Amino acid sequence: MKRDMGRFLGFILVFFSMQGCSAQTQIVEGEMHTVSREDLSYYLYFPKDYETRPKEKFPILLFLHGGGESGDRLDSIKKSGPPKLLAQGKQFPFLILAPQNLHKKQWWNTRAVIQLLDSIVADNRVDKNRIYLTGLSRGGGAAWEMAVTYPDKFAALAVVCGMAPVPYASWINRDMPIWVFHGEEDKSIPISESIAMVAKLRQMGYDVKFTKYPGVGHNAWDKAYTTPELYSWLMQQVRK
Repeated sequence: MKRDMGRFLGFILVFFSMQGCSAQTQIVEGEMHTVSREDLSYYLYFPKDYETRPKEKFPILLFLHGGGESGDRLDSIKKSGPPKLLAQGKQFPFLILAPQNLHKKQWWNTRAVIQLLDSIVADNRVDKNRIYLTGLSRGGGAAWEMAVTYPDKFAALAVVCGMAPVPYASWINRDMPIWVFHGEEDKSIPISESIAMVAKLRQMGYDVKFTKYPGVGHNAWDKAYTTPELYSWLMQQVRK
């Protein structure tokens, strides 16, 4: 009994001493250098006349795929968008950089993507004023993010059924033309995402094209990326 009473009194003393100390807790400052590593596999397409015109600089299109193509099989990104068209034999007048998101259930590491893009641009004959950005679904959301985070990088942006960062719309380069595509019956990423973003941008005076597909669900990319006008529109854009 005395032993139990001693334990109880000891607990009471510790409890009250902790309560007293909490009022004296101090905040300390700290700093730590962090390094994040990302292994990015990618396809890089060159126009057929890239080698025959050695003094010319070419535009480049950065394409970000959707969540279904994430993983460690690079050829899976040929299922949609420009990589699918390239696999079918289509030619483009610009370079195309198509990296793969390694993580099936994680967001794109856009910092790693921008490092890859900068490296490709530095090592090849790329016109830095004609860097175009596009993405679909999860990659469309990442494309919006990159446009917000790197407003002075891109000459044009095309987003297909992507989640939109409406609160940060004003961070996007006001001089960059934008084209948004979305299926009206999309159950995965509702068209309301694009409607709200387009309305916000237009309210602030941005140049935005908006294509809605009646009766189309989440897969708006088959229609969007087989729209010839998309690529002629991209080629007209030069970063201001």
